[in-house]
Amino acid sequence: MINRLILAINPGSTSTKFSLFEEEKLVFEKTLRHSSEELKKFERITDQFHFRRNLIMNELSERKTDLEKIAVVVGRGGLIKPIESGIYNVNQRMKDDLAAGFSGQHASNLGGLIADDIASSLNGASAYIVDPVVVDELQSIARISGHPEIERKSIFHALNQKAVARIYATSIGRRYEDLNFVVAHMGGGVSVGAHKNGRVIDVNNALNGDGPFSPERSGGLPSGQLVDLCFSGRFSYDELKEMITGKGGMVAYLGTNSYIEVCKMAENGDKKAILIRDAASYQIGKEIGAMAAVLNGKVDAIILTGGMAYQVTNIIAIRSMVSFIANVVVYPGEDELKALAFNGLLALDGKIEIKTYE
Repeated sequence: MINRLILAINPGSTSTKFSLFEEEKLVFEKTLRHSSEELKKFERITDQFHFRRNLIMNELSERKTDLEKIAVVVGRGGLIKPIESGIYNVNQRMKDDLAAGFSGQHASNLGGLIADDIASSLNGASAYIVDPVVVDELQSIARISGHPEIERKSIFHALNQKAVARIYATSIGRRYEDLNFVVAHMGGGVSVGAHKNGRVIDVNNALNGDGPFSPERSGGLPSGQLVDLCFSGRFSYDELKEMITGKGGMVAYLGTNSYIEVCKMAENGDKKAILIRDAASYQIGKEIGAMAAVLNGKVDAIILTGGMAYQVTNIIAIRSMVSFIANVVVYPGEDELKALAFNGLLALDGKIEIKTYE
């Protein structure tokens, strides 16, 4: 029997991550970081398609990968229509919505597009996405914003949040579906979700101006002042949208979208960097407290994950704010590539329902 290869692709706002698995075994994993300078030459997210695809194909070529053995290419899902959790075939309707940015523009939109392009160039390979950022399990009360013209939407790091929650539940001999968690994904964007019995019943919209700020997103801004800014005549529509996503947060304050660089600046005594670093931790801790209230204080664990979870100063600050609620567990980075590949293998073996995007 020829062992099958599974290629997992996870384009993030500031990185392109991909890995190759041979059945369950990891062959290699690669993370390529992209600076704001490197990405600013692309006007739209979809303009980065060939740039990111070629990085992946070049790495496979350098490693002399037998492309004919790739049976599945699984991409991180993007901003398509709200859908239920699961694995989906990449079809034409999905590709159209990913390319158009049906629910917004984000690098994850490239996941399904690149997966389909690579799979189409191979012999018989399938292309899927898993648990895209628009997985929607919000309870009805969480959709109310405060004005009928605006409904709160579920856009968050569903894949990683659910993956680490399941990993922790397994580690304590319990089922994810039987537990309550507050999970904070802290990366290029920050999402904090209230997980109740296997469903994310409330979560901040991590893309469009809600919740804590991040390396390149503004998070929630005072609405009155934002309206004033919109009508000030100083900025175009596109510039204002970029203030919220892409050029907000740390990059607006400090000129870098690298949280690692921000922490280095702070460690070297930069007072402004110290303030912004600490404010980011403060806002995340505050959001965790809000989601604990959503769960009526019945929280089995608080899980911190994403790239910002590697920084000890950040973890100490957040833990000091929220450890009174529940035990704080840390999973630095994310388990998204493994989760993508695992779902791809289940699909290959017919052990999971493959859903159709409509």
